Amino acid sequence: MTATDLHVDGVTLTAGARHLVRDVSLTARPGETIGLVGPNGSGKSSLLRAVYRVLRPDSGRVRVDGGDAWSLPVRRLARTVAAVVQESAADFDLAVREVVAMGRTPHKRLLDGDTPEDACLIESALTAVGAGDLADRSFAHLSGGERRRVLIARALAQQPSLLVLDEPTNHLDIRHQLEVLGLLRRLPATVLVALHDLNLAAYYCDRLYVLEDGEVTASGPPADVLTPRLLAEVYGVAGEVVLHPRTGRPHITFLPGETAPGAEEGPGARPGGG
Repeated sequence: MTATDLHVDGVTLTAGARHLVRDVSLTARPGETIGLVGPNGSGKSSLLRAVYRVLRPDSGRVRVDGGDAWSLPVRRLARTVAAVVQESAADFDLAVREVVAMGRTPHKRLLDGDTPEDACLIESALTAVGAGDLADRSFAHLSGGERRRVLIARALAQQPSLLVLDEPTNHLDIRHQLEVLGLLRRLPATVLVALHDLNLAAYYCDRLYVLEDGEVTASGPPADVLTPRLLAEVYGVAGEVVLHPRTGRPHITFLPGETAPGAEEGPGARPGGG
């Protein structure tokens, strides 16, 4: 597993007359962990689908390691980019080990069986997400959190240079949220991840892009992006942001019941646009 670079250049996505994403640009340098944050419906999942080649941009380009992602041969793209999506089939009756083995498919020729190296990578991926004890169980009978970890293991077994994840911590308990995000942070790969939990995003991501109504409204290091003003203007909530004394990372405390500063005045200039 190595790292690659990602460039999203002025991408616009539409559904009928509605813009899902409008003129979004984003860069992930080799080895970076880049976070996409923003309210529900802000365009995070749509943008990720353009990166892992499910939604074709109406305009703009997605470049992976310098090549147009939408022009790369499917097999080459699958060896480079792995995706963990929110929606996944949950009713296929395969053993967990067989599901994770699917990640090895891009590296095989037709009818090739698993090699000892494949078996080692599959076991290693399961162990990395704390799912080694699930290997012989039916995927269909797992809980939501267990399925999530297995799908992340499948992506790891693929050995991608770019890992794209849409809310990978959904359904996970706190321990497994921290373990999975810590694992992603340590990978020798580039990671693009959509997250709802802003404190997790602040701790594990090198840089953040904030989406609102399909547009980038702020970007930069977490300490520059996550401000009380942004919380008020983008999320409509009041909060305090301090640097945690032990982690050195921004930590947000939300203030339920308090009016977000400036919320009654409507949106104004936003920090770090781009």
